[in-house]
Amino acid sequence: MNQTSDQTLIDHCLAGRREAFGLLVERYQNRLFHSLVHLLGSTEDAQDAAQEAFVNAFEKLGSFRGQSQFYSWLFRIAYNTAVSSKRKLRRMSVSLEARRDASGLEPSDGNPTSEPSYAMDVSDRQRLVQQALSELGEEFRMALVLKEMDGMSYEEIADIVKVPLGTVRSRIHRARLELREKLSVLLRSEVL
Repeated sequence: MNQTSDQTLIDHCLAGRREAFGLLVERYQNRLFHSLVHLLGSTEDAQDAAQEAFVNAFEKLGSFRGQSQFYSWLFRIAYNTAVSSKRKLRRMSVSLEARRDASGLEPSDGNPTSEPSYAMDVSDRQRLVQQALSELGEEFRMALVLKEMDGMSYEEIADIVKVPLGTVRSRIHRARLELREKLSVLLRSEVL
């Protein structure tokens, strides 16, 4: 059943065979996670967004019309989930700053990525690429990640981001130029 088409698995799931959705998760979880890591810059944020995207996709599976690839539809859900989470996080960070100002105490961060040992585990090149990638505008970063990291076609990207094909090509071209420029600046500063 592993070679079963996405649409067949969706049909099975809608007919009550929930294990079919599990096969869709297995098929796309790594791809989605890796795309989200590059897009969001954090493995924890990517895990959260991917998990929430699969839950939302399961709940909304009946609304999938098959006009695009299942993965494109799933990625769009994940992207919207990540954007919503970032908005909530921004609101929460303002609250944390207000608490710190009111109490005079620094809130503790239980996130393992804030530990000094975490930074040593990440290679310098990956860090520089991620830093440069994060400095790109969101629309450029998204198009570049989908093309270069996820291997999507220009047409699939246009479908996901809901812009004309020429705009996708332009965004990817500009993102590559900006990324190259940012990396050269970062590499020069690392050497000094």
